[in-house]
Amino acid sequence: MKRQLWTGAGLMFVGIGAVGAVLPLLPTVPFLLLALYCFARGNPVWEQRLLDHPRWGPPLRNWRERRVIPRKAKKAALFAMGVSVAVTAVTAGWPWVLIPVGVMVLSGGWIWTRNE
Repeated sequence: MKRQLWTGAGLMFVGIGAVGAVLPLLPTVPFLLLALYCFARGNPVWEQRLLDHPRWGPPLRNWRERRVIPRKAKKAALFAMGVSVAVTAVTAGWPWVLIPVGVMVLSGGWIWTRNE
């Protein structure tokens, strides 16, 4: 039963990651990392398929083996967060803009301090 739950969660995260591949403000790799974590516990064959994927395998392996985020990915993540802050400022205004600002400061700071 646990294996099916892990596999189901992994499939859900792959689905969200696939949506993120086409939507500019939704990240892909973090959801695929979550899928990888779930598949490692529920379906090792699918875990290996993700690691072997020609497009998404290299960043997943880089994170798993060395805990690195390439500079290009860092800049893209911070740019997307900045766009999110700007859109929230224009559409929702004060004080709602403080939420994405807080998220950007915390998660963006963490992302920027990772190895390259």
